[in-house]
Amino acid sequence: MDINFTAEEAAFRDEVRAFLKDKLPADISRKVKEHKRLGKEDTVRWQKILNEQGWLALHWPKEYGGTGWSPIQKHIFEEECAEAGAPTVLPFGVNMVAPVVIKFGTQEQKDYYLPRILKSEDWWCQGYSEPGAGSDLASLKTRAVREGDHYVVNGQKTWTTLGQHADMIFCLVRTDPEAKKQEGISFLLIDMNTPGITVRPLITLDGEHEVNEVFFDDVKVPVENLVGEENKGWTCAKYLLTFERTGIAGVGQSKAALAHLKQVAAQQISNGRPLIEDPHFRRRLADVEMELMSLEMTNLRTVAAAEAGGVPGAESSFLKIMGTELRQEITHLFRTAAGPYALPFLNEALHDDFDGNYVGPEFAASVSARYFNFRKLSIFGGSNEIQKNIISKMILGL
Repeated sequence: MDINFTAEEAAFRDEVRAFLKDKLPADISRKVKEHKRLGKEDTVRWQKILNEQGWLALHWPKEYGGTGWSPIQKHIFEEECAEAGAPTVLPFGVNMVAPVVIKFGTQEQKDYYLPRILKSEDWWCQGYSEPGAGSDLASLKTRAVREGDHYVVNGQKTWTTLGQHADMIFCLVRTDPEAKKQEGISFLLIDMNTPGITVRPLITLDGEHEVNEVFFDDVKVPVENLVGEENKGWTCAKYLLTFERTGIAGVGQSKAALAHLKQVAAQQISNGRPLIEDPHFRRRLADVEMELMSLEMTNLRTVAAAEAGGVPGAESSFLKIMGTELRQEITHLFRTAAGPYALPFLNEALHDDFDGNYVGPEFAASVSARYFNFRKLSIFGGSNEIQKNIISKMILGL
């Protein structure tokens, strides 16, 4: 692997930086960098700007409105966005359901849904996990029964991220209860305004309404909303997960967070001197930086292999484990830097309109919220324990 970027790739990085400097709204960037909570309108506004530039659909074929970028270009773009403080693109429409529709959907589904996703006219959420089906997703029990020209759906989905905003949900449902676990599952697109759907909030440890549970009570879904073949939804599910785990290592986010952490540690005083000079803290900071360098090289090696036509295998699991644990450790060091000021929790201080007094330095207001929220990173997208099982099977042959 050549770890140096080509002249063309360096020029592309300059182009991305110029675009972000010119087009990324300053108020949105400030919210991201200060770890304020973003509203739906912030995400939609940024996605519309990206779409106008033709840079929203990184993983779509060019003929459907995708960028046509190489894996290296995607890596550069995501890294520069993280450094500039750009919001994360809502993945459920652009990066998850759209590739499934492109590969398995009918022409009518492509013609209808893809333009709406590009224009952010539909806010999508994911209906995969259930109370008894998380990492063992094939155990799902939400049932869809065919009745004439529609399915009747009954069941429950949980951990539905941002489902309170959603217009649409893509769901895995069981259409043949007699089949084996991975068989008898279908992939349905469901309008969230359909009668019989109830969305109930789940408030997470950081006080955020980010996830929900969704109940389906005799919900009628048109047959034409089936993607792919009936009882073959597991194929769609596996294909989608390859896109869900794209970028899950979060190298760009970790690099931006580490740079901010160094700034904070240089300003915080511990035992009469800057915290960054404390031997114990410096050792932990150095460990994180070395792990991040290793992660970045592994990520670039994987990207380079994809550039050459390779298909990532267990490398994706390595990246998921390393990346999520590293991001968790960085939030832990932020709490260390904040010291006792990490203890108070003012939920209102995480909103942009907060005009009250902070307890301690301003950066400390969000450190505990991020620490607790990031506990989820090693669970979603396939828990790290599951990733270790994948590694043991694919590499060690266990």
